[in-house]
Amino acid sequence: MADHDDEEFKMAVRMSMQLETPEPKRSKPWENTTNEGEESEMITRRLQRDLMAAAAEKRMLSMTNEADPTETTKVEKDVIFEQAEVGNSSDTLMQTVSDDSHDSQTNFGIQLSPVEANKLFSIVFGDDVTKAIIAQWSNQGIRFSPDRDTSMGLVQHEGGPCGVLAAIQAYLLKHLLFSSEESVAPVEDLTSFTDEEKSRALTKSMAEILFLCGNGDKAVVANLSIFNNTNQGSESSMNDVIAKSLDGFSGSELQKVLRVQSYKSKEEAIERLETMLPVFNSRMGALLFLISALLSRGLDCIQAERDDPTQPLVTAPFGHASQEIVNLLLCGEAVAHVFDGQMDLGGGMSLRGISKKVQVGFLTLMESLNFCKVGQFLKCPRWPIWVVGSESHYTVLFALDSSVQDENEFERRESQVRRAFDARDQSGGGGFISVEGFNQVLKETSISLPMQKMDNLCNSGFIVWSEFWQTLLDLDNRLGGLKDTTGLNGKKVFNVYHFNGIAKSVPGCQMLIQRPRFTQLRVSVPPKWTPEEFMSLTPSTSSTADSEPVSQHAPLVDCIRTRWPRAVCNWVGDSPSIV
Repeated sequence: MADHDDEEFKMAVRMSMQLETPEPKRSKPWENTTNEGEESEMITRRLQRDLMAAAAEKRMLSMTNEADPTETTKVEKDVIFEQAEVGNSSDTLMQTVSDDSHDSQTNFGIQLSPVEANKLFSIVFGDDVTKAIIAQWSNQGIRFSPDRDTSMGLVQHEGGPCGVLAAIQAYLLKHLLFSSEESVAPVEDLTSFTDEEKSRALTKSMAEILFLCGNGDKAVVANLSIFNNTNQGSESSMNDVIAKSLDGFSGSELQKVLRVQSYKSKEEAIERLETMLPVFNSRMGALLFLISALLSRGLDCIQAERDDPTQPLVTAPFGHASQEIVNLLLCGEAVAHVFDGQMDLGGGMSLRGISKKVQVGFLTLMESLNFCKVGQFLKCPRWPIWVVGSESHYTVLFALDSSVQDENEFERRESQVRRAFDARDQSGGGGFISVEGFNQVLKETSISLPMQKMDNLCNSGFIVWSEFWQTLLDLDNRLGGLKDTTGLNGKKVFNVYHFNGIAKSVPGCQMLIQRPRFTQLRVSVPPKWTPEEFMSLTPSTSSTADSEPVSQHAPLVDCIRTRWPRAVCNWVGDSPSIV
């Protein structure tokens, strides 16, 4: 029997050496059958011959790249059958051939169907996407900054994909700063991480996000078939191939080059991502990762979670990542809002927000402008790391000490009252509630307001948070208030760091140098201030060791105050930029 099999393998080798390259074979769906004997044996033997021919072909191709073509080495081949799942649909039984080395040219995955590829392209870009937006999203790799001072950060060269990069950056910092496995260098020295440590943290971060999108059950990793012969080549050769393949980029073109694989083991997914790092470093990296996250979640599920599934995830006219993309990567759900839970609009309609506490959070300038309200799930994540959103860009804020998240007694009371207030706020984050809702808040938080204060707050028919909070600060503790005669209750001082990955020119340099921006901020949170004190806060030109820190202002400070109200910030050098 062994001699017979060996003879068949030699025949397969001869078949593979034909001048004309055999057409790639695609397996057909298995069908249940009770036929036995000659017909079953014929089907089995035909399948074996096909697999052996493909294996021999791969072996001969690899032998042509060796330095000594006369020297042969025995290579054992494993036949792998796997059911590949993409989105909410599953392909038929897929046949692939791989060897023990698991090299970068092995097992590139399966093609999406034309319908699935067009659906994916439409969800991401819509039907009227411009060439400029396509260029932005197909020219941004996931790579570390070459600048030493910002070497722990991912550098951005194109506008648009910053939402994807900032989310990955947030998880990357989690694994660098708060994972004992990675914390070889002192955490205070953010420039001392080795390339190996950073690469390992990056692949773990990407895998964590993909499994988060896949409900912890699976991760789909997207690749391009055009990398088949360029994985080991130079970066310029990769980019040349990409540029040619993306000429007239569309759903049908995407279907031709996109390949996907599904993983149920996080270790296997990390191993795959490690081998694909050159691909994600290439100019298609950010887009491939977004596609991986969408397919991990499932396209039908993505559309069901969105408020308006007719709009593309990449927004016109500037090609920015939508809030749905950022929420998907941070929380695993493609919802459009940042408040906690659901908001009932009446008539059976509701808006979906964040459903659970997250590992890394989100703050936005839009909240300081009263356009939205970020809930506690995003404001108080497991780790002190936040993606920061402005009108057109996403950056990252973080602390090295997780204790900045700890609440003292003053903050616990403030959070309790604020949660009760926000639960009755039907204005979409406007910061006011009805008199009926206000009475429920007072009852739930055990606050006894004197009649005069009650009348002053309720005389307009609705209660504004800022006025209610100031009343609590002047109300005695015995009545449920937060009056503090010492002025020290709840004071906090700590450091935070801000990273803006977009590369901009360094001022004052004779040579043109571009690099990301990194700023350390000293944050002091006084226990209270009046509206008059708040408005009088202006940058000071001098301070002493015994005085309060210099008060400086930038839009980032407004974002920080949505997390720590009344925060006073100061820094050295240029102002931190969130654009």
